[in-house]
Amino acid sequence: MRHRRKKRLSGSRSLRRAQIKSLIRALLIYERIKTTTRKAKLAAAEVEKLISRGKKGDLASRRIAYSILGDHKLVKKLFEDIAVRFKETPGGYTRVINLGSRKGDGADLSILELTLLKERPKKKKKKEKAEQVVSPEHKPSLKEAPKKTYPPKGGFRQALKKIFKKERDAL
Repeated sequence: MRHRRKKRLSGSRSLRRAQIKSLIRALLIYERIKTTTRKAKLAAAEVEKLISRGKKGDLASRRIAYSILGDHKLVKKLFEDIAVRFKETPGGYTRVINLGSRKGDGADLSILELTLLKERPKKKKKKEKAEQVVSPEHKPSLKEAPKKTYPPKGGFRQALKKIFKKERDAL
């Protein structure tokens, strides 16, 4: 009997697990991913458990995280970067933001992201070149203005016709 057992994604069990693991890895690497709402909700639940284990920080938790993630660098990032950010937070490490439906197949899309995103370093603005101050009395004349050059009209076909015409005239 299937009491209260809802099959959320199609495909075999191994395929579903691999898909969710892939989403979890992507979320921990990029901290924000775009996917369907069903997949986002399933992945969010698993990521919440992983971050809770990351906050615990013991060896058993690291081994369980490695069995799910399969990458030592990602486990290190989870335990030393992401879990530290959520140290004071008792739960709710992810959020799902609905985007609407996809144009092709009508699937509901969502953004799955961590609630506390890593602060990105601000890019340094390039020094702006000192703009030349033009006096209001000076107006550039038509002679001073550079002329724009346009590519020849007709494009590729016209160029081919000219080439063949020259060859025909030469014969």
